[in-house]
Amino acid sequence: MDLISGYAVTAVNGLALGAVLFIVAIGLSLVFGTMDVLNLAHGSVSLIGAYVGVALLSGRPSGPMSLVAILVAAVIGLLAGILLAVLTQSLTDHLRQAMLTLGVSMIVADVLHIVFGADVKSVPPPPFLDGEVTILGAPYPVYRLVMVLIGLGVGVVLWVLLEKTRIGAVIRATVADRAMVEAIGIRTRLVLAGVFGGGAALAAVGGLIAAPLLGAQPGNDDLVLLYALVIVVIGGLGSFKGAAVGALLVGQVQTVGVSLLASYASFLMFAVMALVLLLKPAGLLPNKHGGGH
Repeated sequence: MDLISGYAVTAVNGLALGAVLFIVAIGLSLVFGTMDVLNLAHGSVSLIGAYVGVALLSGRPSGPMSLVAILVAAVIGLLAGILLAVLTQSLTDHLRQAMLTLGVSMIVADVLHIVFGADVKSVPPPPFLDGEVTILGAPYPVYRLVMVLIGLGVGVVLWVLLEKTRIGAVIRATVADRAMVEAIGIRTRLVLAGVFGGGAALAAVGGLIAAPLLGAQPGNDDLVLLYALVIVVIGGLGSFKGAAVGALLVGQVQTVGVSLLASYASFLMFAVMALVLLLKPAGLLPNKHGGGH
């Protein structure tokens, strides 16, 4: 592999990592932007999705079973999000929200450890995606390219949902003036619970999609949560576009850092975050309208 193809592979790896991190981080960003809830159990929900892959796709996964795994992960994430919404609905202080969701995260981590053990579990990609293509003469896994396409597709669907549909209008209105929305007969608690559930479903599906790349093991929940928090801070709290830009930036910084300075990759990511906060304290693309878009 020559130098140019090596750089190309590293750049595409960054896109793949950024795409899957976007799926997870946008859920965290939407929940914070709409409900003002700091959910530290987000990484645990993502790890649940990865272990769904372990349970259903280990061995010889098929295309239909992969779709079933995505559906199962989404439903579990949805239910977990609704439960978290109920638990945090009376908490307006971020410290209490953080402590509660951190406690839930620790419980989930212990349960997953008991059920699946401490060893790293690998999740194979679907057989029809378990191949390679050539990028500037270098072989590259098809599944990682598909991860980029999935991240792009999720981004487009969410943007259309939030910006061009009645559901998005209701969510934005609920954030802007909850009392007015309730006055016209819309139950805002259901709206907010739906947003929380949807954000958690994205986390679970993102964890499942990332499992062939990151594996499933104790500690991945903390790692994914850390990535998501950094992305949200870099992009801007509650900002849809900011989450997308932040995820792409973190993906590139992390993969380039691992390639060039493996021991200092995490420090490089935090250095970028510190630089962004120094120059733009509200993030690169802060949300100006109070919604998660």
